[in-house]
Amino acid sequence: MGEIGIGMASISHSPVGTSASEFLRSSSNGVNGIPLRTLGRARFGSTTRRDLVVAAKIRKVKKQDHPWPDDPDPNVKGGVLTHLSYFKPLPENQKPKPVTLEFEKRLLSLEKKITDVRNMANKTGLDFSDQLFTLESNYQQALKDLYTHLTPIQRVSIARHPNRPTFLDHVFSITEKFVELHGDRSGYNDPAIVTGIGTIDGRRYMFMGHQKGRNTKENINRNFGMPTPHGYRKALRMMHYADHHGFPIITFIDTPGAYADLKSEELGQGEAIAHNLRTMFGLKVPIVSIVIGEGGSGGALAIGCANKLIMLENAVFYVASPEAAASILWKNSKAAPQAAEKLRITATELLKLQIADGVVPEPLGGAHADPSWTSQQIKYAINESMDELMKMDTEELLKHRMHKFRKIGMFQEGLPVDSKKKVNMKMKEEPIVRTSSLNIEDEVKKLMQQRLNAKESSVELPESALTEMIEKLEREVDREYSEAVKAIGLKDRLVMLREEFSKIKLQDQLMPPVLKDKIEKLKDEFAQSVSAAPNYETLKSRLDMLMELSKIKIDSANKKKYARLKQQVNKKYVEIMNRPDMKEKNKSLEDEIENSGVSAEDLGPELKEKIVQRKKEIELEMVDAIKALGLDVAAVRSKAKEISEQIPIDVKVKEKELNEEIKGEIENVIKSTDLKEKIEVLKFEVAKAGKTPNVASKNRIAALGQQIKEGLVEAMNSSNLKEKHEELQVEISEVIESLENQNPKEDPPKEDESLENQNPKEDGSTYDE
Repeated sequence: MGEIGIGMASISHSPVGTSASEFLRSSSNGVNGIPLRTLGRARFGSTTRRDLVVAAKIRKVKKQDHPWPDDPDPNVKGGVLTHLSYFKPLPENQKPKPVTLEFEKRLLSLEKKITDVRNMANKTGLDFSDQLFTLESNYQQALKDLYTHLTPIQRVSIARHPNRPTFLDHVFSITEKFVELHGDRSGYNDPAIVTGIGTIDGRRYMFMGHQKGRNTKENINRNFGMPTPHGYRKALRMMHYADHHGFPIITFIDTPGAYADLKSEELGQGEAIAHNLRTMFGLKVPIVSIVIGEGGSGGALAIGCANKLIMLENAVFYVASPEAAASILWKNSKAAPQAAEKLRITATELLKLQIADGVVPEPLGGAHADPSWTSQQIKYAINESMDELMKMDTEELLKHRMHKFRKIGMFQEGLPVDSKKKVNMKMKEEPIVRTSSLNIEDEVKKLMQQRLNAKESSVELPESALTEMIEKLEREVDREYSEAVKAIGLKDRLVMLREEFSKIKLQDQLMPPVLKDKIEKLKDEFAQSVSAAPNYETLKSRLDMLMELSKIKIDSANKKKYARLKQQVNKKYVEIMNRPDMKEKNKSLEDEIENSGVSAEDLGPELKEKIVQRKKEIELEMVDAIKALGLDVAAVRSKAKEISEQIPIDVKVKEKELNEEIKGEIENVIKSTDLKEKIEVLKFEVAKAGKTPNVASKNRIAALGQQIKEGLVEAMNSSNLKEKHEELQVEISEVIESLENQNPKEDPPKEDESLENQNPKEDGSTYDE
């Protein structure tokens, strides 16, 4: 649309008789340089000269950039009206690059290792799947450890992550249809706030939210998600529209705050926010607000006066940013981490304060790690909240919204304070509320009696009760330990050591000797001083109960394990004896014994030798079968056992003393040499290798084991223990030899030891364990 400009051609000769005053006065009539008399004469045709020319000029202007394309795709997701939105998928060359936050840099080394191994596998064609699996497992564990122990300022960093999904990212992901609506009907459309109508599972909602950009260009256009008064008035217009048509409202909050420049203040920024606050409390439709990033001050609250306030796990909601609060309270913005902790701006803290009504989980790494999954979790939260709110009538809905905000920070004197609200009170030293020792003891005695009754009635008591009691005792013991550490004055040192240990664990490094010495020293100090703690008796009592119950649980698990193993061994024995070749050999030997015509006691030496040989073959088969189950077989002859029992007591005492002496010498050698460090390295390598060590790990473990063995052998050879051991071995050999000469030879097998009785019988008896 151009503007029409009217210009007059200059007149080459001024009319004769024109005075200067007339010439100047004529300029006020819109035509410069032409006297009024001349114009009058020209209008009435009194002059023959025609030097007046009228020309039209069209000014070049920029073409309006409408969101509707020339050839809209009718099959686009969300319907053809989706083209009305300015929000389009980013081209490949404009997609945001991965951004690593400061506290995530410790994971870069693991990522680099994984990338290097993959590149090596692609170049060489070799199979590095085991190494990749181990590295990726370590990375996932490190990521889990990092994101389950985030500090408040780290959550602030995640909420501000440049790649975090925006309002429209979530909306287009969770809605079947969405139409964006523009303008405040006062001549302006603020792109920092987006509104529109969409459907979720067939339900129609009015959506509105702060929209940040996905790159620098979009952020500038969207004003970094900071709305002007026009944006809040647009949201207000859509609220009235939704209230008139009965559409539930869903708002998405993601803004550092309202835009506080001079122009916005002149246009009534505060009045626009206040108007929104007043209006939202009177809307007759359900309202759900979701904080997907950061919710700053009144700029967030202007669309956040809802029946339900839901926050993403790493979102934050604050009255002032941590940097601003630090500048005010600590006079230094570098104190932002401390301010973030004191402000209690995270989702979990706000849930405890009953400001937030729910927390939506995020994947490890933040919402930007898996935006689609995060959007679906938001969708579930919306559906669950709306199912609850839409059951209320209008009056109940308005009261629900009013009471949500009226109860924030409300306390009444003279009434016991709810434990959930205590976190909002002034911190003061209060004794920790403990479970009564008498109650714990009564519960343990009751559980033990139940187990005894179940044992007598041959009914197995469920393990859940025992496990629940052990978990309860573990919590109590942990609490008592913490109190004891605090009372002794070792809490600060313990916290520092934990931080150092966690850093080393995340960096996949070997524990330095200095840190080990610190830990050992702290343990010794605690062991020496714990008896002076006020809660020492309670700690000791509960620890004893925990150890007793743990032992019962372990014994029960071992019994079940042994029963299962015995069943497997018996099953293997039955399978071996039912094999055709075994049946044929047993049948042949039985026929030979039967054809001999003599009793089992009168069998000849040849047949006895065959029976013994057959038994040995069966035993060897069983040994192989048991080893296949992953068990070790310790074969001890009954004769050797009898001889061992007949060895004189003084020889046994000498053997025991020598074993103790050897054990003490080994401990001294380990403490006085570098073997202790090698043993720690070996333990670390074994733990690092896991259940499926690679070839390099196996070689390192074998080399370390060999070095330790050689060091021990060398130390033992240098002492006189070797000579003592040889002397004792000779003495034991002489005793055994004399006992063997005194004892008669092995008796022939009795009737109940025949092959016939070694097979499974009809009564169910099987090969003995």
